[in-house]
Amino acid sequence: MTHTPEKINLLGLSKNKMEAFFESIGEKKFRATQVIKWIHQSGATSFDEMSNVSKVLRTKLNQIAEIRPPEVVHQEISKDGTRKWVLRVDGGSSMEAVLIPDGDRRTLCVSSQVGCSLDCSFCSTGKQGFNRNLTAAEIIGQLRVAILSYGPVDTTEDLRRVSNVVLMGMGEPLMNFEPVVDAMSLMMEDNAYGLSKRRVTLSTAGLVPAIDRLGEVTDVSLAISLHAPNDALRSELVPLNKRYPITEVLAAVKRYLARCNDKRVATVEYTLIDGINDKPEHARELVQVLKSLPCKLNLIPFNPFPNSGYRRPHREAIDRFKEITTYSGLITTVRSTRGDDISAACGQLVGQVEDRTRRSQKLIPNVQNIASS
Repeated sequence: MTHTPEKINLLGLSKNKMEAFFESIGEKKFRATQVIKWIHQSGATSFDEMSNVSKVLRTKLNQIAEIRPPEVVHQEISKDGTRKWVLRVDGGSSMEAVLIPDGDRRTLCVSSQVGCSLDCSFCSTGKQGFNRNLTAAEIIGQLRVAILSYGPVDTTEDLRRVSNVVLMGMGEPLMNFEPVVDAMSLMMEDNAYGLSKRRVTLSTAGLVPAIDRLGEVTDVSLAISLHAPNDALRSELVPLNKRYPITEVLAAVKRYLARCNDKRVATVEYTLIDGINDKPEHARELVQVLKSLPCKLNLIPFNPFPNSGYRRPHREAIDRFKEITTYSGLITTVRSTRGDDISAACGQLVGQVEDRTRRSQKLIPNVQNIASS
């Protein structure tokens, strides 16, 4: 029986990889730009739509390649306008993406993994376990799904239906390094979605070697999930801290910002949990920890999920924490809870994960090897 090679999914190929693909099949590099425009700017679902590509090449592409986004199995729209998609990926598991409208801004929260292996104690996603990394096609496919949910793409202006992308959905982006970088490059590619580097934000729990590696290949905006002002507390909330403590993480962030050719600041994410990390002494300690880091502070009131053991902080505690950090000179915002009626708020994304982890043993993968692979 003759083996039929699996078709290559062109949806996730960065411009460089698309050019390499066309050269590998004996075609000119300029075909890459043509096909990228068709796929990402026109929303093409088949090669037969590509009218400025020769019929011979279209036939060849139909034989060896495909354009295949993740399958939408469920969509919900919150009372506040937030949209959530459940997307099925190869293997049967599913992940989630969320679009948050806010005036002229529409921010898409993108997942990078099916589940998450880091097991942060306050995050529902992490409690679902981990299945696998998403491909670049499955990551950029979330942006495509969000844009097309508003109707066909007729002009490049229609691509502005999503104004910002944050890699803050399911998973730790830097543990899926190359597919995430490829997807981000397509987000910023002029012939694809054309987002600026300030409108694409990667959020990480603090994989130090991977932060340094990221600075060598891109200058997207960076967010750090800190959630505690000292190592003892952070190690309880974010187990990765046992490997990369706060001082090492913040030093890596400074190195990343120094590589950027503009006055960039990092976003520090801090989930406020009632009675755990929301006291005035925590706020004052956090101010000292962040005093030498160019940053803005984003406070995130904890969003409850079943069996977490945590509670959302009282409004008074949130306001007091913000008052202390703001008075000390930190630019501080409080993230509005959006989409919680459809479990689309920060920390609530779960998808459907065929768990391959063993949560009870609290294993932390060898991220040093992953980051340098």
